[in-house]
Amino acid sequence: MERVSLTDSEPSEAADGVHLALLAGTESMNVQHFEIEPGAVVEEHSHPHEQTGFICEGELTFLVDGETVVCGPGDSYAIPGEQPHAAENRGDETVHGVDIFSPPRENPNWQE
Repeated sequence: MERVSLTDSEPSEAADGVHLALLAGTESMNVQHFEIEPGAVVEEHSHPHEQTGFICEGELTFLVDGETVVCGPGDSYAIPGEQPHAAENRGDETVHGVDIFSPPRENPNWQE
């Protein structure tokens, strides 16, 4: 069994105000913690990984297929692989959450 504490993981800044930390993983999936500061934007992108996530604190606005979906504390979401999507923190508190990727993302060139 692998155990990875958030305090053991070194976060990196994927974009201005967007901090990502790779956590535990297997051959099939991995977990990533994220913090997105107020006003920060994750530009539209896609990747081959299926992505599911959970918002712990704050509100994150997703932009997918011309739709706007707001997720807040206690909300989960799923984004199919290759689906273009973007996210913005339009609120005034930092968003904290976790993502699970399958297959796992490699550490970390977040711009790819």
